[in-house]
Amino acid sequence: MILKGSQRAGAKALADHLMNDRDNDHVNCLELRGFLSEHLHGALSEAHAISKATFCKQYMFSLSLNPPQDHAASEQEFLDAADRAEKVLGLEGQPRAVIVHEKEGRRHAHAVWSRIDADTLTAINLPHFKNKLRDLSRDLFLDHGWQLPDGLATYGNKSPLNFTLEEWQQAKRQGLDPREIKQAFQQAWERCDSQLGFKNALEDRGYFLARGDRRGFVALDVDGKVHAIPKWTSLKAKEVNAKLGSPENLPSVEETRSMIRSKVTDQMRDYIGEVKDRQKQDMEPLRDKLRDVNNAHRIERQKLKVGQDKRWADETASRQARFNKGLQGVFDRLSGKAKSIREQNEIEARKSAKRDQKQRDFMVVEQMKERRALQSEFRKIRRKHQDERKLLASKMRQALNQTRSLSMHVKRRERDRGLSL
Repeated sequence: MILKGSQRAGAKALADHLMNDRDNDHVNCLELRGFLSEHLHGALSEAHAISKATFCKQYMFSLSLNPPQDHAASEQEFLDAADRAEKVLGLEGQPRAVIVHEKEGRRHAHAVWSRIDADTLTAINLPHFKNKLRDLSRDLFLDHGWQLPDGLATYGNKSPLNFTLEEWQQAKRQGLDPREIKQAFQQAWERCDSQLGFKNALEDRGYFLARGDRRGFVALDVDGKVHAIPKWTSLKAKEVNAKLGSPENLPSVEETRSMIRSKVTDQMRDYIGEVKDRQKQDMEPLRDKLRDVNNAHRIERQKLKVGQDKRWADETASRQARFNKGLQGVFDRLSGKAKSIREQNEIEARKSAKRDQKQRDFMVVEQMKERRALQSEFRKIRRKHQDERKLLASKMRQALNQTRSLSMHVKRRERDRGLSL
């Protein structure tokens, strides 16, 4: 599993994010350990309250656990990975929450620990946690027989399509896959060797190079949204400046917005609107289908939970009935018979818990097969929409070139007329 962790605060915001069932098909609070509360919001609030007795600001450690795309990890695999992570980090015995998310036919988990030692009221130090998690990720891949990603195999060969949460959120707000945006910027960068070449390559993809407010390089899309060049090319500012030189001769952000507004015709804006509306309509039937599938899956899981809870209660009552009451019960405790019954009950209870867990995992795997089939339909439509956006960018480029040519022609005629006078 790929493990990514961070020290952080913000108990309520984190709990809201982890229990968000709007952006996830299913959310399951798999474990709450060491907290008084039986709900995640209350549990993380406890961690915050305890931290008030210390000077620690980042009182939690949050970890995401991401198995390979083609593997549906079981609940026990997530718990085992969390156990191994807390051992290498030095968080053994600390209050912990584990939440499982399912989305787009994939399953991943999040684990959160309190960093505050309740006995000493000090924060547990986590030196070199990124390196430790990287090594543990590699061990998990090898232990499960999964193919190592390039980033783990070579320690540094990072995928060019990796992106931060900030990049993801910015791209989602404008309705595009962030991988598509990042790929457009990186392809433009690879195919040019100068500022002019990069500017033209970006315009072919619907972006316009400009001078940022801090005198760096940025690009604006047709809606005027700003994208920092270093961020979306995954380069350092020094590398960008070395290739593109100074941004001083480029128009400012506001000047570029004004240029876009004046250059892109009303007809082109109407066409953009039509494309966006049509693409949104294309997705509606699939979104309806997805909503129906998710609802059906939730009902099936609830039925399983109710059935398992009833069976657990019946089995617990049956095990409890093995104990005698009254004087016979006292004799059983003195003779050791009660201890033998208790040990037998514990063994059976563990077996029942494992049985229930396997049933839940089996249901999840079967449901994910159906969800993945639906996700393949989403991918087909998204590829079609991506091709449409590329065509749109090309038409925008042609419209801009025609406008520039017309403007230059008018200026030449005015200059020639002035000379003749």
